[in-house]
Amino acid sequence: MTDTVTTQQISRRTRAATAAGPQPGGADERGRERPGQVDRRDRLDRLDRLKLGRGPSLALLASIIVSLLAASSAPTPLYAVYQHEWGFSPITTTVVFGVYALAVLAALLVFGKISDHVGRRPVLFAALAGQAVAMVVFAEAGSVGALLAARVIQGVATGAALGAIGAGMIDVDRVKGAVANSFAPPVGTATGALASGIVVQFLPSPTHLVYLLLLGVFAVQALGVAALPESVTRKPGALASLTPEIKLPRAARGPVAIAAPVLFSVWALAGFYGSLGPAITRTLLHSDSVVYGGTSLFVLAGAAALSVPLLRRTSTRTVMVAGVLALVAGVALTLVSIGSGGGGAAPATGFFAGSAIAGFGFGAGFQGGIRMVVPLVEAHERAGVLSLLYVVSYLGMGLPAVIGGVLVVHGGGLLDTAREYGAAVILLAAASLVALLLAGRRVPQAVRES
Repeated sequence: MTDTVTTQQISRRTRAATAAGPQPGGADERGRERPGQVDRRDRLDRLDRLKLGRGPSLALLASIIVSLLAASSAPTPLYAVYQHEWGFSPITTTVVFGVYALAVLAALLVFGKISDHVGRRPVLFAALAGQAVAMVVFAEAGSVGALLAARVIQGVATGAALGAIGAGMIDVDRVKGAVANSFAPPVGTATGALASGIVVQFLPSPTHLVYLLLLGVFAVQALGVAALPESVTRKPGALASLTPEIKLPRAARGPVAIAAPVLFSVWALAGFYGSLGPAITRTLLHSDSVVYGGTSLFVLAGAAALSVPLLRRTSTRTVMVAGVLALVAGVALTLVSIGSGGGGAAPATGFFAGSAIAGFGFGAGFQGGIRMVVPLVEAHERAGVLSLLYVVSYLGMGLPAVIGGVLVVHGGGLLDTAREYGAAVILLAAASLVALLLAGRRVPQAVRES
């Protein structure tokens, strides 16, 4: 009886399905795909073909870091122009510089892990949109308040993006992504400082054009992000991830403790050049050229970028030790070259030579910290861990720079402050070297080209 009922039910269902006709997007009675289903599959295939491959994806992500850091250093040559037009003191310059670093810090702490939950692409879209807004505010700025607002917006957008981009590059390729994480930031800093100075010096609308050019770059990169494959799957906890906390995977705790002092000291050097470098260069060269204003930062960051390919096959511990030693030697040479501040060819040459040596140390120390920590963590932890490393770095860059600005005005002036700042960087570097040597060989093997 049961078999008879079942057969009748199946027969009735078959007749009902036949009477109802073909269903949109379904299969017919012979199992063949309906036209709607085929069309959807074709559309999905076409979208997949439009997505970027691994190489272009890595290049796009690296280019975004370059443009973000270039935009952050683009105002450096313009500070003298703003100071002349608006009549503010050197302490204002360092406050504008420091506000950016603090905004980056806040964004790293709040948004550093969000891409592990919502995906890399949404964070990148939001960050590029924020950068576009910052460029418009910069271009229309007519007061220190507007400049500060632009720096805050820029810092928040940069901080939100750094962890997502860095993690995304390692998602694409663990080895090449770690190298790109070390290489892209100094390249961006170097190109931004020099290109901005050239644009300001030789092209019209000095306080507008450089920002409008960067606005166009961000728009093009947003189109690229639209074709970027998503490298992580969404997972719950996005809102909870916005609560700032210092939480490290167990595997990364020891390496972070070793890397953090080195990162802090090398980025304190970057803060020195970003805030006081233009004024020191003008004093030594007896020139008000805005190109010279960005040259010291270009030399520092350019040498840092050069250290990445030169040291990429060297062990991580050796890279970090060499970086700290080079930083100490380079800063010492710059302090000797500054001397009494009389300037001239010899002191200027010594200053730039010292900047190059110190920059090589900056790049080595930074890439050593990245290589030591990032390969040890899982994909869903990368953005958070990278963000923490950047928190240490930007704290090192911003805090001493603001203190230096206060000392320029209320202390012994530019040259005395430069000497004190340089001596403090040397002490920080020496302390980080001691910590590194005491850690012995508890350092992971260097990331190598596969």
